[in-house]
Amino acid sequence: MSEFISIYITVPSREAAEKISRTLVEEKLAACVNIVAGVRSIYRWKGKVEAATEVVLIGKSRSALFGRLEKRVKELHSAECPCIVAWPIEHGHPLFLDWLADETDA
Repeated sequence: MSEFISIYITVPSREAAEKISRTLVEEKLAACVNIVAGVRSIYRWKGKVEAATEVVLIGKSRSALFGRLEKRVKELHSAECPCIVAWPIEHGHPLFLDWLADETDA
């Protein structure tokens, strides 16, 4: 398993994005979270096709922190079934990965 991960989260508003991102960084669950506003999502929910404008969060963290990070996002998120997924960071600039390690809670 890779030591580091990227986390993809969608939220309904810029305000939710700011709150969740700041909390994850302040609590050292993520070293950094990028906020990408204005994403249009088409999805199936409870048998119906829905559409919404969302904000995407892309965080950088450690694999070992995913459980705590997921729990914290669920506490702060308004959705019944929030999108919180992660994928491994297989390679990266060594200085960036050192910084990521320094800025997250081991």
